[in-house]
Amino acid sequence: METSHPEVTVQVIIPARNEEDCLARCLESLAGQQGISFRITVVDDGSTDRTRAIAESMAGVEVISAPEPPPGVMGKCNALITGAHGSKAPWLLFTDADTVHYPGSLAAAVQEAEDRGVALLSYSPEQETASWAESALMPLVFADLVRTYPPERVNDPGDPSVAANGQYILVRRADYEALGGHAAVSRSILEDVELARLFKVSGKKIWFRQGAGRVRTRMYRSFNAMWEGWTKNLALLFRHPLLLAVVRGSEFLAVILLLAAAGVAVKHRQPHAAEVAVVLAVMMCLTFLRRILRAHFPWRANIMSFFGLPLFVSLLLRSYLHAKVHGEVTWKGRTYHQSEPGKVVDSSTSRGAS
Repeated sequence: METSHPEVTVQVIIPARNEEDCLARCLESLAGQQGISFRITVVDDGSTDRTRAIAESMAGVEVISAPEPPPGVMGKCNALITGAHGSKAPWLLFTDADTVHYPGSLAAAVQEAEDRGVALLSYSPEQETASWAESALMPLVFADLVRTYPPERVNDPGDPSVAANGQYILVRRADYEALGGHAAVSRSILEDVELARLFKVSGKKIWFRQGAGRVRTRMYRSFNAMWEGWTKNLALLFRHPLLLAVVRGSEFLAVILLLAAAGVAVKHRQPHAAEVAVVLAVMMCLTFLRRILRAHFPWRANIMSFFGLPLFVSLLLRSYLHAKVHGEVTWKGRTYHQSEPGKVVDSSTSRGAS
């Protein structure tokens, strides 16, 4: 870590709540950054595993503790507020413990933000998928996110569309503080999107893009974590989650029924009908694949994603029920109660959260 200058250019802030499986890799990738002066702060958000010990074992990493969030404040926002407090660095990087940063990416990100004249720059990290469920589901989510939040619209100051990925948000500190920072969006479950909205409606330029070659992540390391994480977010990320569930479910059923119809036609010696059914099924699959390719996943995941459509539909429905019917979501051992979708009014913490 470069520390030759008394004042650093970037304060890197990592909120960490039970992140022992990934924190070391994140810190190693950040500590090796060159070409810019920086400081790393890990905010231990009530971890009950080895998170704090891992952070403290890394040379040059500052470790602080976040207080228990007050009612109506998201745990992650509370940790980020704690980490940013008192910083004097011109730039703040908020990044998650499950990210891995490519060599030189920190200096390159600051240079990109300065060259573009933006106050907030956010990368959507390259996604790593290991399990079958991750490979089948993640491309579907991100393909529809790209369709819903096209970067060309997000990056247009005259377009109201906003997006950001909380796994990597770089902000100019002076603007961040002037706008109230994470304290201004602390009731928002999608604090990243709301922070970007705060900047954009205030006339501050933002820039959002896919972070190929800069940062990568494996968002979820278990099926349960993935199930809980997307239950928290999907109904808030997509404007019409029920309609999207119907469309994606119909897409899956149509292909299956067409292939089944082709099989029946072959059995009844109706080759022309079978050919028509197969051609229609192939056309639908190609349309599906064209959409999925925009999410930039490996081919294995692109192919498997078709079989993840029922899982995607189930999660959209579950997210809708939790966010807009029951009015509560759960994440990392905390349950957040909402007065309206996406806005927290109260929270409770489970013992032994992981």
